[in-house]
Amino acid sequence: MTAAAPAPAPAEAILEVNNIEVIYDRVILVLKGVSLSVPRGGITALLGANGAGKTTTLKAISNLLHAERGEVTKGSIVFEGAEVQNLSPNDLVRRGCIQVMEGRHCFGHLSVEDNLLTGAFTRRDGQAAIRDDLEMVYNYFPRLKVRRNSQAGYTSGGEQQMTAIGRALMSRPKMILLDEPSMGLAPQLVEEIFEIVRKLNEEQGVSFLLAEQNTNVALRYAKYGYILESGRIVLDGEASALRENEDVKEFYLGVGGEGRRSFRNVKHYKRRKRWLS
Repeated sequence: MTAAAPAPAPAEAILEVNNIEVIYDRVILVLKGVSLSVPRGGITALLGANGAGKTTTLKAISNLLHAERGEVTKGSIVFEGAEVQNLSPNDLVRRGCIQVMEGRHCFGHLSVEDNLLTGAFTRRDGQAAIRDDLEMVYNYFPRLKVRRNSQAGYTSGGEQQMTAIGRALMSRPKMILLDEPSMGLAPQLVEEIFEIVRKLNEEQGVSFLLAEQNTNVALRYAKYGYILESGRIVLDGEASALRENEDVKEFYLGVGGEGRRSFRNVKHYKRRKRWLS
């Protein structure tokens, strides 16, 4: 009798979020026991409707909550084996984790190139290395090289999104938290942005956690996905399996079904209970 082949070892996690709760203004509970994991060198999607808690989750990871009177009150956030929820955003960037904010947030009065160079403010490896990385960014975003001297506030939405991602790359990240990269962009530009994300992942080894409402495109580029609803993870799995899930098709891909239902009424989401324990 032939022995069964051993199961492949799980990929090492670069990020682990363990049962976190987030409260705003000391009274508003926004995240209610969220847990997720991002493998090193992987692309993971965090999906859900507007207001589900995706942006709050990313800001909890990148330590940007305090600017909005929010705080992580329970749980832990582990990046590369160390708890980081008490670090400053600058310290986290130096460790290799950076967020690209929803809405792009370029410095509109600066040129595209000056925007990119601001991403290197935490580096101490010299101007030559920074210039090399600037050329690397231009290789991935050739449109930015053409617009390098243009004022960022007068570039297109797609160019501003490219500038924001390129600025993050200038910090030499190990992981990028990418918040709603498709927002406000034409479908062709969305595909272009996600193709660049895929290339950065494959060629530079950058891990990505993508927060997206555009479930269709996110699940085509991610390997694994989590679905948030009302501050809770209600479903997770391989991206290929989520694309074929009937409830995901109905609720998020607009395929089949009669009317919208809540995930909380779907009895077979047994895994959800573990996030609430």
